[in-house]
Amino acid sequence: MLQCIHTTIQFGGLTAVRDLNLKVDDGEIVGLIGPNGAGKTTAFNMITGVYKPTSGGIFWDDTDIVKLKPHQITELGLARTFQNIRLFDEMSVLENVMVAGNLRAHFSVFESVLHLPGYRQRAQKVKEHALDLLEQVNLKKHAYDSATSLPYGEQRRLEIVRALATRPKLLLLDEPAAGMNPQESEELMVFIKKIRNDFGISILLIEHHMQVVMGICDRMYVLEYGNTIAEGTPKEISSNQKVIDAYLGTENEFFDGDAEGGDA
Repeated sequence: MLQCIHTTIQFGGLTAVRDLNLKVDDGEIVGLIGPNGAGKTTAFNMITGVYKPTSGGIFWDDTDIVKLKPHQITELGLARTFQNIRLFDEMSVLENVMVAGNLRAHFSVFESVLHLPGYRQRAQKVKEHALDLLEQVNLKKHAYDSATSLPYGEQRRLEIVRALATRPKLLLLDEPAAGMNPQESEELMVFIKKIRNDFGISILLIEHHMQVVMGICDRMYVLEYGNTIAEGTPKEISSNQKVIDAYLGTENEFFDGDAEGGDA
Protein backbone atom coordinates (compact mmCIF):
# COMPACT_ATOMS: atom_id res chain seq x y z
CA MET A 1 0.00 0.00 0.00
CA LEU A 2 2.63 2.50 1.12
CA GLN A 3 6.27 2.61 0.07
CA CYS A 4 9.03 5.06 0.95
CA ILE A 5 11.95 4.51 -1.43
CA HIS A 6 15.33 6.08 -0.61
CA THR A 7 13.43 8.95 1.01
CA THR A 8 15.68 11.69 2.38
CA ILE A 9 15.04 15.14 3.80
CA GLN A 10 17.54 17.82 4.70
CA PHE A 11 17.05 21.05 6.62
CA GLY A 12 20.03 23.19 5.70
CA GLY A 13 23.08 21.12 6.59
CA LEU A 14 21.10 18.70 8.79
CA THR A 15 19.87 15.41 7.33
CA ALA A 16 16.82 14.57 9.43
CA VAL A 17 15.94 11.33 7.59
CA ARG A 18 18.40 9.56 5.32
CA ASP A 19 17.55 6.95 2.68
CA LEU A 20 14.37 5.67 4.35
CA ASN A 21 13.05 2.47 2.79
CA LEU A 22 9.76 1.52 4.40
CA LYS A 23 6.63 -0.30 3.32
CA VAL A 24 3.24 -1.08 4.79
CA ASP A 25 1.19 -3.89 3.31
CA ASP A 26 -2.56 -4.38 3.39
CA GLY A 27 -3.84 -5.19 6.89
CA GLU A 28 -0.48 -4.78 8.65
CA ILE A 29 0.34 -3.00 11.87
CA VAL A 30 3.85 -1.62 11.43
CA GLY A 31 5.88 0.16 14.10
CA LEU A 32 8.43 2.94 13.69
CA ILE A 33 10.63 3.29 16.77
CA GLY A 34 13.84 4.97 17.82
CA PRO A 35 15.29 7.46 20.32
CA ASN A 36 14.06 11.03 20.54
CA GLY A 37 15.29 13.02 17.55
CA ALA A 38 15.68 9.91 15.38
CA GLY A 39 13.44 11.34 12.63
CA LYS A 40 10.23 9.40 13.24
CA THR A 41 7.77 12.30 13.23
CA THR A 42 9.68 13.86 10.34
CA ALA A 43 9.05 10.65 8.39
CA PHE A 44 5.32 10.94 9.21
CA ASN A 45 5.36 14.56 8.07
CA MET A 46 6.86 13.55 4.73
CA ILE A 47 4.36 10.76 4.21
CA THR A 48 1.41 13.06 4.95
CA GLY A 49 2.63 15.97 2.84
CA VAL A 50 3.64 18.39 5.60
CA TYR A 51 7.27 18.21 4.45
CA LYS A 52 8.54 17.54 0.93
CA PRO A 53 11.49 15.10 0.70
CA THR A 54 14.79 16.40 -0.62
CA SER A 55 15.16 13.19 -2.62
CA GLY A 56 13.53 9.79 -3.02
CA GLY A 57 9.92 8.81 -3.52
CA ILE A 58 6.79 8.08 -1.50
CA PHE A 59 4.23 5.90 -3.25
CA TRP A 60 0.64 5.08 -2.39
CA ASP A 61 -0.72 2.22 -4.51
CA ASP A 62 1.96 3.02 -7.12
CA THR A 63 1.04 6.74 -7.16
CA ASP A 64 3.85 9.14 -6.27
CA ILE A 65 2.39 11.42 -3.58
CA VAL A 66 5.45 13.60 -2.92
CA LYS A 67 3.99 16.64 -4.67
CA LEU A 68 0.49 16.33 -3.19
CA LYS A 69 -0.87 18.58 -0.46
CA PRO A 70 -1.91 17.12 2.92
CA HIS A 71 -5.66 17.25 2.19
CA GLN A 72 -5.12 15.50 -1.16
CA ILE A 73 -3.16 12.74 0.56
CA THR A 74 -5.96 12.37 3.11
CA GLU A 75 -8.48 12.04 0.30
CA LEU A 76 -6.43 9.17 -1.13
CA GLY A 77 -6.90 7.26 2.13
CA LEU A 78 -4.11 8.22 4.55
CA ALA A 79 -5.08 9.78 7.88
CA ARG A 80 -3.00 10.61 10.95
CA THR A 81 -3.06 11.60 14.58
CA PHE A 82 -0.47 13.76 16.34
CA GLN A 83 1.96 13.37 19.20
CA ASN A 84 0.09 16.07 21.15
CA ILE A 85 -3.69 15.81 21.27
CA ARG A 86 -5.21 18.30 18.83
CA LEU A 87 -8.93 18.22 19.46
CA PHE A 88 -11.14 21.22 18.81
CA ASP A 89 -11.63 22.39 22.39
CA GLU A 90 -14.81 24.40 21.82
CA MET A 91 -16.59 21.60 19.98
CA SER A 92 -18.46 18.57 21.24
CA VAL A 93 -17.21 15.02 20.79
CA LEU A 94 -19.64 14.56 17.90
CA GLU A 95 -18.64 17.81 16.20
CA ASN A 96 -14.96 16.86 16.34
CA VAL A 97 -15.72 13.69 14.39
CA MET A 98 -18.09 15.44 11.97
CA VAL A 99 -15.41 17.96 11.01
CA ALA A 100 -13.27 15.13 9.65
CA GLY A 101 -16.27 13.44 8.01
CA ASN A 102 -16.93 16.57 5.97
CA LEU A 103 -13.85 15.73 3.88
CA ARG A 104 -15.95 13.20 1.96
CA ALA A 105 -19.15 15.25 1.84
CA HIS A 106 -18.09 17.67 -0.92
CA PHE A 107 -20.28 20.63 -0.01
CA SER A 108 -20.21 23.62 -2.33
CA VAL A 109 -20.00 27.10 -0.82
CA PHE A 110 -23.34 27.95 -2.45
CA GLU A 111 -25.09 24.93 -0.90
CA SER A 112 -23.52 25.55 2.50
CA VAL A 113 -24.48 29.22 2.71
CA LEU A 114 -28.08 28.66 1.62
CA HIS A 115 -28.51 25.29 3.37
CA LEU A 116 -30.05 23.75 0.27
CA PRO A 117 -31.67 20.28 0.47
CA GLY A 118 -28.55 18.58 -0.95
CA TYR A 119 -26.44 20.16 1.78
CA ARG A 120 -28.83 19.10 4.53
CA GLN A 121 -28.95 15.52 3.26
CA ARG A 122 -25.18 15.17 3.09
CA ALA A 123 -24.75 16.86 6.47
CA GLN A 124 -27.19 14.36 7.99
CA LYS A 125 -25.20 11.46 6.51
CA VAL A 126 -21.99 12.91 7.98
CA LYS A 127 -23.67 13.12 11.39
CA GLU A 128 -25.01 9.56 11.17
CA HIS A 129 -21.59 8.23 10.17
CA ALA A 130 -19.96 10.08 13.07
CA LEU A 131 -22.50 8.67 15.54
CA ASP A 132 -21.94 5.15 14.15
CA LEU A 133 -18.18 5.51 14.67
CA LEU A 134 -18.65 6.75 18.23
CA GLU A 135 -20.95 3.83 18.98
CA GLN A 136 -18.40 1.33 17.65
CA VAL A 137 -15.76 2.64 20.05
CA ASN A 138 -18.11 3.13 23.01
CA LEU A 139 -17.99 6.93 22.96
CA LYS A 140 -21.53 7.62 21.74
CA LYS A 141 -22.71 8.31 25.29
CA HIS A 142 -20.36 11.32 25.27
CA ALA A 143 -21.43 12.57 21.81
CA TYR A 144 -22.74 15.92 23.05
CA ASP A 145 -20.16 16.46 25.79
CA SER A 146 -17.26 18.84 25.34
CA ALA A 147 -14.29 17.02 23.83
CA THR A 148 -12.00 18.30 26.58
CA SER A 149 -14.29 16.95 29.29
CA LEU A 150 -13.27 13.39 28.43
CA PRO A 151 -10.59 11.57 30.44
CA TYR A 152 -7.15 11.62 28.83
CA GLY A 153 -7.33 8.09 27.44
CA GLU A 154 -10.72 8.73 25.85
CA GLN A 155 -9.45 11.96 24.29
CA ARG A 156 -6.75 9.88 22.64
CA ARG A 157 -9.38 7.47 21.35
CA LEU A 158 -11.50 10.36 20.10
CA GLU A 159 -8.58 11.69 18.09
CA ILE A 160 -8.21 8.27 16.47
CA VAL A 161 -11.95 8.13 15.75
CA ARG A 162 -11.77 11.56 14.15
CA ALA A 163 -9.08 10.24 11.79
CA LEU A 164 -11.27 7.21 11.03
CA ALA A 165 -14.07 9.56 9.96
CA THR A 166 -12.06 10.37 6.82
CA ARG A 167 -12.51 6.68 5.84
CA PRO A 168 -8.77 5.90 5.61
CA LYS A 169 -7.08 2.81 4.24
CA LEU A 170 -3.95 3.55 6.26
CA LEU A 171 -3.94 5.16 9.70
CA LEU A 172 -0.75 6.79 11.00
CA LEU A 173 -0.62 7.08 14.79
CA ASP A 174 2.03 9.32 16.36
CA GLU A 175 2.71 8.09 19.92
CA PRO A 176 -0.88 7.08 20.75
CA ALA A 177 0.16 5.78 24.21
CA ALA A 178 1.93 8.99 25.24
CA GLY A 179 0.92 10.01 28.76
CA MET A 180 -1.12 6.87 29.42
CA ASN A 181 -0.95 4.77 32.56
CA PRO A 182 -0.42 0.98 32.30
CA GLN A 183 -4.16 0.19 32.28
CA GLU A 184 -4.85 2.77 29.57
CA SER A 185 -1.95 1.39 27.53
CA GLU A 186 -3.37 -2.13 27.75
CA GLU A 187 -6.78 -0.84 26.64
CA LEU A 188 -5.12 1.03 23.77
CA MET A 189 -3.51 -2.17 22.48
CA VAL A 190 -6.90 -3.87 22.35
CA PHE A 191 -8.41 -0.76 20.73
CA ILE A 192 -5.80 -0.55 17.96
CA LYS A 193 -6.18 -4.24 17.10
CA LYS A 194 -9.97 -3.80 17.06
CA ILE A 195 -9.65 -0.88 14.63
CA ARG A 196 -7.44 -2.90 12.30
CA ASN A 197 -9.83 -5.86 12.34
CA ASP A 198 -13.18 -4.02 12.34
CA PHE A 199 -12.31 -1.39 9.74
CA GLY A 200 -9.98 -3.50 7.61
CA ILE A 201 -7.24 -0.90 7.53
CA SER A 202 -3.47 -0.85 7.89
CA ILE A 203 -1.73 1.02 10.71
CA LEU A 204 1.69 2.65 10.92
CA LEU A 205 2.57 3.89 14.38
CA ILE A 206 5.33 5.69 16.22
CA GLU A 207 5.56 4.61 19.84
CA HIS A 208 8.06 4.79 22.71
CA HIS A 209 6.05 2.43 24.91
CA MET A 210 7.80 -0.84 24.08
CA GLN A 211 5.18 -3.11 25.62
CA VAL A 212 2.61 -1.57 23.30
CA VAL A 213 4.65 -1.61 20.11
CA MET A 214 6.08 -5.09 20.71
CA GLY A 215 2.64 -6.42 21.56
CA ILE A 216 0.69 -5.28 18.51
CA CYS A 217 3.07 -4.83 15.56
CA ASP A 218 3.58 -7.35 12.78
CA ARG A 219 6.81 -5.66 11.69
CA MET A 220 8.97 -2.79 12.92
CA TYR A 221 11.52 -0.30 11.64
CA VAL A 222 14.13 1.32 13.89
CA LEU A 223 15.59 4.77 13.22
CA GLU A 224 18.67 6.33 14.79
CA TYR A 225 19.88 9.80 13.82
CA GLY A 226 17.72 9.65 10.70
CA ASN A 227 19.11 6.30 9.54
CA THR A 228 17.29 2.97 9.44
CA ILE A 229 19.35 0.57 11.55
CA ALA A 230 16.98 -2.43 11.62
CA GLU A 231 13.78 -3.89 10.23
CA GLY A 232 11.96 -7.08 11.19
CA THR A 233 9.44 -8.75 13.45
CA PRO A 234 9.24 -7.70 17.12
CA LYS A 235 11.15 -10.85 18.06
CA GLU A 236 13.91 -10.09 15.56
CA ILE A 237 14.12 -6.46 16.67
CA SER A 238 14.31 -7.38 20.35
CA SER A 239 17.40 -9.51 19.75
CA ASN A 240 19.13 -7.16 17.29
CA GLN A 241 22.34 -5.99 18.94
CA LYS A 242 22.35 -2.63 17.10
CA VAL A 243 18.87 -1.89 18.42
CA ILE A 244 19.74 -3.02 21.94
CA ASP A 245 22.79 -0.77 21.99
CA ALA A 246 21.03 2.23 20.44
CA TYR A 247 17.63 2.08 22.05
CA LEU A 248 16.33 -0.88 24.03
CA GLY A 249 19.13 -1.04 26.57
CA THR A 250 18.99 -4.70 27.55
CA GLU A 251 17.60 -7.53 25.48
CA ASN A 252 14.89 -8.60 27.90
CA GLU A 253 13.95 -5.26 29.42
CA PHE A 254 10.88 -4.72 27.22
CA PHE A 255 10.38 -8.14 25.65
CA ASP A 256 9.75 -11.45 27.34
CA GLY A 257 10.61 -13.67 24.36
CA ASP A 258 7.13 -15.19 24.09
CA ALA A 259 5.36 -12.44 22.16
CA GLU A 260 4.98 -12.81 18.40
CA GLY A 261 4.17 -9.26 17.37
CA GLY A 262 0.68 -8.56 16.02
CA ASP A 263 -0.78 -11.82 17.39
CA ALA A 264 0.59 -11.39 20.90
